[in-house]
Parts: sequence; structure tokens; C-alpha cells
Amino acid sequence: MLKRISVAHLRPGMHIKEFCGSWMEHPFWRSGFVLDDPEDLRRIRESSIKEIWIDCDKGLDIAPDEPAVSEAESEAQVDADLQAAAVQARAVERVPAAAEFARAAKICAQSKRAVVSMFQEARMGKAVDAASAQRLVEEISDSVTRNPGALISLARLKTADDYTYMHSVAVCALMVALARQLGLSDAETRSAGIAGLLHDLGKAAMPMDVLNKPGKLTDEEFAIIKRHPEEGHRMLLGGSGVNEMALDVCLHHHEKTDGSGYPKGLKDAEISLHAKMGAVCDVYDAITSNRPYKAGWDPAESLRRMAEWANGHFDPAVFQAFVKSLGIYPIGSLVRLASGRIGVVVEQSEKSLLAPRVKIFFSTRANARIPPEVIDLSRPGCPDKIAGREDPAKWKFPDLDELWSGLPGRPW
Repeated sequence: MLKRISVAHLRPGMHIKEFCGSWMEHPFWRSGFVLDDPEDLRRIRESSIKEIWIDCDKGLDIAPDEPAVSEAESEAQVDADLQAAAVQARAVERVPAAAEFARAAKICAQSKRAVVSMFQEARMGKAVDAASAQRLVEEISDSVTRNPGALISLARLKTADDYTYMHSVAVCALMVALARQLGLSDAETRSAGIAGLLHDLGKAAMPMDVLNKPGKLTDEEFAIIKRHPEEGHRMLLGGSGVNEMALDVCLHHHEKTDGSGYPKGLKDAEISLHAKMGAVCDVYDAITSNRPYKAGWDPAESLRRMAEWANGHFDPAVFQAFVKSLGIYPIGSLVRLASGRIGVVVEQSEKSLLAPRVKIFFSTRANARIPPEVIDLSRPGCPDKIAGREDPAKWKFPDLDELWSGLPGRPW
């Protein structure tokens, strides 16, 4: 018997079937467990969650004098109840990037905690629960719907220590954006998000000293790391609810179209569309992120370099769609305008990939900061245009990320 109860009636020994409310509102990345830790009970009661579904066949029931809010005979009834509530609560209207950054930062923070828990459970040999991961993907996907660039840009601001976990979040968001650009169905887009989130799960089986090594890997260490696609594939096979796309992307996201990739050395036609998508998203986030052994490259510079590698590494049509999904100058790119001013890209334009909205803040002619101003380069009659990319390492602007995100410090 499944019962929906108030958290005031929750006690150790009950089996939590589902939380009633947004995934963002409770402190656990998954549901479906017996509550046996008093600390977990405290965290639930301190959250904004007010009601919970419990499974009385797998754990304790409520006391006779504590009435349930409602009862259900089947999991399908519970799923229908939660889905209806989730649809009603979801906000997916398109908004400007500036309006989405704060919400995206919260999703990044919660997603990181979820992925850390997921990897810890995988290291301990626990099976992957793809259904629980789906809720995380829906929050990320909704953010990408509201604004494609906001969460993707914030997820790039990871430290070297965060990399393994936030890389999974970033690739999830990139896969969702790319799937939509390619015109995939809603079901395929959701699966692409799950695939992005789980693609590097095999790194949970890698030695931490090798995974987080601050310098270049030796040949022996690289051979160890190259086992992570197969390790992840093995882990996913032992899980529940993992679809074929996630298995495929996990195993093949390091394959290259010229056959020089791993683990199978597949060539162009032998690699699925979804694995080709995973390859592009994986590389972009890797080279734009700070790693233990190098600083990340500027987003626009990263796309330029990937274009140089595209022949033999990426599928040309997939890479072209990827660029369209981000813009030639993605959010956070440092650019120099024809007027001699320097700015940072804050929003893409629906009119032109070459004419985003830019926040200008520095004059090269005066060699000085100027009052920040956002200009829309796609506006008819706009006298300025992008003259080229600028290297952030050359200028060392200390507040560059705050300029484009509007959020202080690392916002998550």
C-alpha cells in the first residue's frame, strides 16, 4: 500500500517512495529508500517538502491516529499524481539569459551534489537508478528551454576539483541543446540528457590519484583512464531503467570519425548519431573548463580550435549544429569590437550568429575601463561589429565572469 503523508508523520523505518514537490526542493538526488538516518529525517523536515509518498509494504506504516493525505494501490497512480503536479509547477517559457542565471546557478549547485552522490554510490557498487536521474535531467532541460546559454555558461565555471562532477552536468545541458538544434523528438532529447549526465560514470571506477593528477598523464596512466567508457558501460548495464542511448554514448563518446578514437576504434558510419553528439559535447566542455593540468580556453577560441579538428574528429553536420546551438561567440566569450572597445558576450541573437548582445566595459584606445553598457549588435543600424576574439589570459580582467553572469564570484 502506498500512502501520501505529511512530513510531520515521517519517522525512521519508513520507505520513502517519492517526494511530493520539485526535485530542487529536497536534499536527496534519489527516492526509493528506507529512512534509517535521523540526520536525513532532520534534513527532510527542514526542506520545503511538505508531503511524501511511503510504501507500507517495504517499511513502517503511519500510526492509526495519523491519517494519510491519500492512498494509492499502484505505482502508476503515484506517478500520475506526481507528474500532474510537476507539469503544473514547471515554468518553461523563454526568458533572457539575465533572468535565468540565478535559477540556473541553483540548479548547478543541486546537480553537483546529486552527481557527487551518484558517483559515490557507483564507487560502492550500488546500481544506477536512471529514473531518479531523470528528475535531475528535467530540471536541467527546463533551464535550457528557458534560455539555452545560461546554465551551459555557468556550468563552465567549475574548479579543477569540481571537474568530474560538473562535467556530467554540463554535458547533459549541452546534449539537450544540441538535440533540440538537430530537431530530435522530445523523447530522444530527454534520453540525450540522461546520456550526457551518465556518459562519464566509469570515472567512478578510476583511481583518484590518476583522475585528479595535476600534471600530464604517463602512458600507463592514460591507458587506465581509457578504460572508463567500458567501466561505465558495465555499471549502467547493472542498473535499472537505463536506455540504449545512454549505454551507447557512455561506451562510444571517445570514438572519432577517422577511427583513431577508443575503445573500439570505430569509424564514421559505425558511430551512432548520439555518440557523435556526445563526442562534441564532451570535448567542448573539457577544453573550456579549468582542469588539474591546464586552464580552460575561452568559449569562442574553443569552437575555433574544434573547427580545426573537425575533419577526422567530429561529424561535420553534428559539429555545425553544435555551433548553432551555442553561437559562434558563446556567452562568456571576450571580444574586441571594430570601435576598439572590448566586451563580453551576454546573449545570443536570433537574427545572426555573428551579432550577439555584448556588454562593453573597456576601451583599448584609452586603455581604461569604461561604464558597462550592453549593446545588441544585431539591431538594425548598429554601427559596431565584432572584429575578433580576445584572450582573457592576456587581459586578466578579475571580474570577467561576473560581468556576463551578473552573479558575484563563482555563483554555485
